[in-house]
Amino acid sequence: MLPFIAKAHHFSRLLAWLGGTLILGSALLVTLEVVLRKFFGLSMAGADEISGYAFGVATSLGFAFALFERAHIRVDALFLILPRWLRVILNLFGLLLLIGFAAIVTWMAWQLVGDTLKHGSHSITPMRTPLALPQIPWLAGWVIFVASGVLLFFGALFSTLTGDSASADRLIGVKTLDEQIEDETT
Repeated sequence: MLPFIAKAHHFSRLLAWLGGTLILGSALLVTLEVVLRKFFGLSMAGADEISGYAFGVATSLGFAFALFERAHIRVDALFLILPRWLRVILNLFGLLLLIGFAAIVTWMAWQLVGDTLKHGSHSITPMRTPLALPQIPWLAGWVIFVASGVLLFFGALFSTLTGDSASADRLIGVKTLDEQIEDETT
């Protein structure tokens, strides 16, 4: 793996851990809310709102890691019987489509955050949360996802053009059964 791709992969792993921590924290917050309501008749008001924001941010922070781990869902029933050169071309094309879709979502998210900042938007809940607080890290996750996709695309393209299609497969190809088993054991 190219060194800059390895560093980006490591960074995406840290973001995924951060996202997981947000989800765990929101689960604990909701659990505390339920216990307080059940046994003490008290409410912390806003646990559901905060957990919704945490879920959105955590999801976008995990996209890049899923990309590096080749964990996004694919329909690959016949894919592995195709010749390697065709698989590489299809993988590159599929990654371009994914990057394109993510870029469109990122552009729309960028505009949303811009509007939120311009208008000083707040949630319509009793907390009146400034919406930029959850939207900015959510947008950052999308930007990192697109940048990671571009990085992987050019890394795989470079590997392909230098005759190392096996490296391209390891970057953007479908995980083999052996790779999946190895991931489970490590």
